[in-house]
Amino acid sequence: MTSREIVKKCLTFDNPERMPRDVWVLPWAENEYPNVINKIREDYPSDFGFPPDVYNNSSKRLGDAYAMGQYIDEWGCVFENIHEGIIGEIKEPIIQNIEDYESVNPPYELLLNNVEEARKKVNEGCAKSDKFILANCLPRPWERYQFLRGTENAMMDIMIEENAKKLLNIIHQFYLKEVEFWVSTDVDGIFIMDDWGSQNQLLIPPPLWRELFKPMYKEYADIAHQNGKFFFMHSDGNITEIYDDLIEIGIDAINSQIFCMDMEVIAKKAKGKITFWGEIDRQHVLPATDPQIAKDAVKKIAKNFYDPKGGIIAQFEIGPGTNPEIPIIILKEWEKICAKHPPKEDNR
Repeated sequence: MTSREIVKKCLTFDNPERMPRDVWVLPWAENEYPNVINKIREDYPSDFGFPPDVYNNSSKRLGDAYAMGQYIDEWGCVFENIHEGIIGEIKEPIIQNIEDYESVNPPYELLLNNVEEARKKVNEGCAKSDKFILANCLPRPWERYQFLRGTENAMMDIMIEENAKKLLNIIHQFYLKEVEFWVSTDVDGIFIMDDWGSQNQLLIPPPLWRELFKPMYKEYADIAHQNGKFFFMHSDGNITEIYDDLIEIGIDAINSQIFCMDMEVIAKKAKGKITFWGEIDRQHVLPATDPQIAKDAVKKIAKNFYDPKGGIIAQFEIGPGTNPEIPIIILKEWEKICAKHPPKEDNR
């Protein structure tokens, strides 16, 4: 099977010949451990790829998102970075007063002047690859709201401000335009993200999340599915309270911090209904000095979520604090588990 076939069979619980792999590498890791990263890419290549970049240039973007110093993104949001190789933080939000929400200018200039030419370029890139191609658009309405207003303001806005809904709609309409283009191409899936969990619970009351954000995510998912695309989402933190909602929306694969949650509870809610797109604990497992900690972590995930029919992807992120020996130990442990429980012969 090609990587594309393996991922699709995993997502549809149709006995892929092996578990798909997807190791995320931050620029920090590229700088710190280039030999380790090269070995992983050689021995355990990712089954995922991305299409060509067909966006227009931004007149607002300035600097490097992963370099020390100041970076201004395509919305005009200003990030301050004190650590090389990771993304910085917003110190001064550009929308100081929510009443000024109409001054937000989404970066429509990025969107395409020649849609047909851009679509052709993307489709050619997809045809040249046997990997599962995820569109490189990233709708993130909650995080974008925080970038524009600052996290503290954002938390207060959505609890008490009617204008918060209006600003969210401005953000959402831009992301809809992005998604509508990408589903018209030959990419295999659409990827969105928003970090919704603290260490212990959702950042906002679940009923408010369902009122304000669930409809937006459902609209993205519906557009993807109506055009034959899979729908992926990332969200950090403890999101136990909305796992059922994510399944109801129609998310095909979720990248979440399952070590922040009760895995048995999540398995009862979601195993067989959604694909677990990683991950491995970045706080305690990836920085570990004892290899057994990593092996036990993989075994714990497998006990709760593994099924040779599919529904699980070997994914984790190599970033600051990672012990460079641990990623390969994790990948080897997954190989051992999969070898003990292979897919059915007649479905290979």
